[in-house]
Amino acid sequence: MMMLASPLLMGQAPVNAALEAAALTPVEIAGLTAQQIPYEQPPQTVLALSWSLASQEQGEGPPEEGADEGIGDDPTQENPDVIIVEGEIGPSERDPAAEFNATSYRITQDLDNVFLEPVAYAYRDGLPDPLRDGLGNVVKNLGEPTNFINFLLQGKIGKAFETLGRFAINSSIGLGGLIDIAGKKNIGLPHRRNGFANTLAFYGAEPGAYLYLPVTGATTVRDLIGNGFNQLPLPLIVGKPFNTPEYTIPFFVISSLDERLEVDEELQRIDATIDPYVARRESYLWTRERDIALLKGEPVPPKPNIVREVLDGEIDYGDEELDEAGTDELGTDEAVDEMPGEPKVKPSDAPAIMGASQVNPGAVAITRPR
Repeated sequence: MMMLASPLLMGQAPVNAALEAAALTPVEIAGLTAQQIPYEQPPQTVLALSWSLASQEQGEGPPEEGADEGIGDDPTQENPDVIIVEGEIGPSERDPAAEFNATSYRITQDLDNVFLEPVAYAYRDGLPDPLRDGLGNVVKNLGEPTNFINFLLQGKIGKAFETLGRFAINSSIGLGGLIDIAGKKNIGLPHRRNGFANTLAFYGAEPGAYLYLPVTGATTVRDLIGNGFNQLPLPLIVGKPFNTPEYTIPFFVISSLDERLEVDEELQRIDATIDPYVARRESYLWTRERDIALLKGEPVPPKPNIVREVLDGEIDYGDEELDEAGTDELGTDEAVDEMPGEPKVKPSDAPAIMGASQVNPGAVAITRPR
């Protein structure tokens, strides 16, 4: 009995060994030694462990064999409801000078709030509508020579001479452009905006980097260079008084105030977006892409959601069919100034409120697996 007690003091006997010992009679126990007590090693269970970045729903069974080797596999194969968000952090490729542009945007917007907006509202409310519209017509009429030249450069001979006829009619019968006689239905020569920036794009010049500059506003390298030549035809061809400050200063002031009033509603929509700086940039770039596509007779690019929110004032993120810009009676090969259903957007728009972000929304895509 002393020899039997010795192994029991070493620890708890396994269950199967204890049962066998209990089944022995006292005589049998007396004839056994400690080394003769049966002992079996308890079975060891090895659990296969695996992990994955993909979330597992509760209640799923153990992973299949080889599952731990598929960490880099598409997680949507097992869970079709997974939504993948892809994006880039940092300045947009189209906006490499984002930090400078954002600062310029903020400063210009501060100036707009303090000075340009109150002056534009005073100009709108202080002048009778016929007089204010007449001054705007004069500014448009003085831009017709530039439109004419660029239609010629683009090979659009018919539209070039229609523009020249419009300029002749309004400059004479229309009292120097105060009255838009040529645009009335019985004549049917509407205003068609064009410029050297469009001509550069027509012949394949890339837009280059996006810029936001004081006074100029939203632009690109190509548009900045091209628009710099738009005011040269009259001073170079006619000379005085179009090359004197008495002409250039009033022309600049009136055109700036008219453009500020035309985009006032759009600026309010931009202000309501989560990132006004990005909204202004994307609306400008898309509008220029649309203008060039219409000029070349190519399909208009789809309108991004942020642009729809700014230009249309409403948005349905569940609508997969994006609206395309409509065209006027001039056809799809036109550089359009005003199109039905589209707010007027011009390269020298006044700014909206600053809200710069270093996240590139153009590179962020939310996709649902098919």
